Amino acid sequence: MEKLSLTQEWDKVFPKSKQIDHKKITFHNRYGVTLAADMYIPKNTSGKLPAIAISGPFGAVKEQSSGLYAQKMAEYGFFTLAFDPSFTGESGGSPRYVASPDINTEDFCAAVDFLSVQEKVDTDKIGIIGICGWGGMAINAAAQDTRIKATAAMTMYDMTRVNANGYFDSENTPEARFSKKLAMNTQRTEDYKNGSYALAGGVVDPLPDDAPQFVKDYYAYYKTERGYHPRSLNSNNGWNVTSSLSFMNMPILQYADEIRSAVLLVHGEKAHSRYFSEGAYKKLTGDNKELLIIPGASHVDLYDNLEVIPFEKLNSFFREHLKIEDFKDFK
Repeated sequence: MEKLSLTQEWDKVFPKSKQIDHKKITFHNRYGVTLAADMYIPKNTSGKLPAIAISGPFGAVKEQSSGLYAQKMAEYGFFTLAFDPSFTGESGGSPRYVASPDINTEDFCAAVDFLSVQEKVDTDKIGIIGICGWGGMAINAAAQDTRIKATAAMTMYDMTRVNANGYFDSENTPEARFSKKLAMNTQRTEDYKNGSYALAGGVVDPLPDDAPQFVKDYYAYYKTERGYHPRSLNSNNGWNVTSSLSFMNMPILQYADEIRSAVLLVHGEKAHSRYFSEGAYKKLTGDNKELLIIPGASHVDLYDNLEVIPFEKLNSFFREHLKIEDFKDFK
């Protein structure tokens, strides 16, 4: 497996909690990609702990939102892992900055592999949290991995739907999809000719005056001191131009109705992306599925706004569905 060189200094966009122990680790997926992660373990605990693997948003790194979630959930007593998906951040894999509905779903399952062999983890009590585009990946992972006992998708995107149909399904025609495929396959030829992969660019910078509010919100997170990180795709040069190709004909929520474990969907009332969670919720079955809409919240509010993110709800959700009867609560 590829050996990674991981930075050891604290370079997150949020302060370190005194209630947790932190460690950099690596693990690998079934495709041989070595993944980098931050492990957060609550202090002063004994015995085996329930565990949660976390990733997202789409184009972010573990030093951003997923790390914040991981640290916060560790403060509640969970053994948590925030990881960089394949080909991004400190994780391995080549070429860089490419996404895949298959491989990125596998990344979640590989995180479960890692957690399942940790001495301090109760292997019957493992859940996952996916943020933004990784919310959809988390639901897909839950549909295939029976070891996942509870899943939370926060401010989720269905990346296959938005790539195939455009925002708000405004490009949901064969002609529109053909046009996008034509452009990306032309780019494939150029990339092969050039021996490198053209990048699509991160969050637009400078920000146009007439940018939609959700683009302004992305800018406020990824391009300012609030959330900027030098390894973040969205903060810098973005994904490969051709990265969207595999998403266009692989609908990742196809078997969401077969998920037997618990699923919690959380979205902001004002989020442009709210329709993704509402669409996913309609596919889910069983009385252990829930859609929570946060009044007045935007898409990006659920990245890092501690006054908006419902951590108490996440705590109670995972306590209930991981069947946790008694372990230390640090709140």
